[in-house]
Amino acid sequence: MISRLTTQRSEITLNASSIATGRTRMSVIKNLIHRPMRKLDTWRDVIRGFNPAWFTASMGTGMVSTLLYGFPYEWSPLKYIAMVIALLNLLMFVVFLVLFIWRLVQYRDFFYILLHPQLSMPLGAVPMAFTTVITSMVTILASYEVAWMPTLALVLWCINIVFALLSCLAIPFLITSHQKHAFENVNATLLLPVVPTVVASSAGAIVASVHSGTTAVAVVLISYALWAMGVGISLMLITFYVVRLILHKLPPPETIISVFIPLGPLGQSSYAIQLLGVQALRVFPDGLSQMTYLGEVLHSLGFFLGLLIWSLAIWWFTHAIYSVLYTRFCGPVPFNLGWWALIFPTGTFVSSSGELWDLTGYTFFRILASTITVGIVLLWIVVILGTICFAWTGELFKPINTRHLEVHTYVEGEDVQSPEQRV
Repeated sequence: MISRLTTQRSEITLNASSIATGRTRMSVIKNLIHRPMRKLDTWRDVIRGFNPAWFTASMGTGMVSTLLYGFPYEWSPLKYIAMVIALLNLLMFVVFLVLFIWRLVQYRDFFYILLHPQLSMPLGAVPMAFTTVITSMVTILASYEVAWMPTLALVLWCINIVFALLSCLAIPFLITSHQKHAFENVNATLLLPVVPTVVASSAGAIVASVHSGTTAVAVVLISYALWAMGVGISLMLITFYVVRLILHKLPPPETIISVFIPLGPLGQSSYAIQLLGVQALRVFPDGLSQMTYLGEVLHSLGFFLGLLIWSLAIWWFTHAIYSVLYTRFCGPVPFNLGWWALIFPTGTFVSSSGELWDLTGYTFFRILASTITVGIVLLWIVVILGTICFAWTGELFKPINTRHLEVHTYVEGEDVQSPEQRV
């Protein structure tokens, strides 16, 4: 009898505790709903804390749209889902661009962002996000034979390569001349300013596909030049980053997701060189008649180089997965905007695999691209929901002080001057 009473009391206690836990969770949810941006002092901090890293969300969303639209196994609803996501990406890019320009106009701190060793790196995400908008537009509208689309795509692509070149040429100079970096704190975001030229080269191949004649020839040649510039610098920086990993081991949990970033230039360069080879085979026999076999050579070379770089990307893909799983096993990995590095770089590897399937017809590449695409879509849902939740609380808008920076200079030995002193 006593044991039964004891059991009943324990059950009542458990029920009461579960009810209390449920009420606590409901109160937390209600508090979050009724108190948006609760971790910010004022609503103005939303603009003050908006930084270029937000454009990585547009990059990832645009990549998901492209992958779904070109899914290796035909299913018509996927096309419409991809169109909806492409429109969402366009909206995101416009909103982010407005907020970023608003910040620059209101606080006039673009100069300090350029000198900031963390905030300046994601500036390369702006032209890359713009590239996803262009490629989605061309890919989707090409099948509808919209008359004005090729011209608009060419104009937007020209604007995009200007900003891609500015990112690739200006920011690395500031890294080597003004910014202060400690070798043990360097992470893979160092690649972000130089990758836009590689991404623009793949977009150039897509834009060239809806043009012909001298226009297509010029676009392909410029794209090859952009590809060579971005790939060369990226490989040097990846080597530098591997040395940093060897000497100082994996990044901290807050930035561990950044180990996926080197997969971006590898996968994108493999994808771009294959696309450019296809377009070279199409346009060069007529566009450059003095070089009879150039198109065939570049087409074969594109497949061969694409396969080699794809193989290197496999190594980095597995290394990144091991690194993140090991860090998660050792402790929690806090959510931040860096989680978007899971989407776009992995998507470039899928694009490269899909193009290898188009060129070879091997089922292995088709299955691989399809499987990873499903995983990317699931990750995208998790990351975008996490972004919405943490943005609602204001966690992702916490301002970073850009006014008090130590800037490296060689004036009078190794003095350090503030940005105000150097103006």
